[in-house]
Amino acid sequence: MSACRIQRETITFATKRREELVDVTQQIREVIARSGIRDGIATVYVQGATAAIMIQENWDDSVQTDVVHLLQKLIPRGVWLHDRQDGNGDAHLKSGLVGPSETIPLIDGELGLSTWQNVFLCEFDGPRASRRIVCTVIGAP
Repeated sequence: MSACRIQRETITFATKRREELVDVTQQIREVIARSGIRDGIATVYVQGATAAIMIQENWDDSVQTDVVHLLQKLIPRGVWLHDRQDGNGDAHLKSGLVGPSETIPLIDGELGLSTWQNVFLCEFDGPRASRRIVCTVIGAP
């Protein structure tokens, strides 16, 4: 039995709009490749209280747009108590609802995603020059 290994890297992304989903799958795959870990898990965690991580369809961009539009309808801008502080109460609620992380199995050195799944950074309070995603890979080489 091989010893368990752990590798952690932080990846930085810029976002372009106030609300958007940014595909970060390729960058996560690169972290996994550098880790040399073949079987285990990858945890993808965004730092920040107004962003989230989501696994979603990668084939049709309309799905990502629909996610943003649904969350805008469910959690509208400008009606929350926190908006009195800095105008981003909706962003905090959206990020809390979606969540800051996803855990994905590693199978033979690859993300255990289906054909139509990718990993997305969900920006709810952009644009931002820098969003930090911590990718932790745990498993056996």
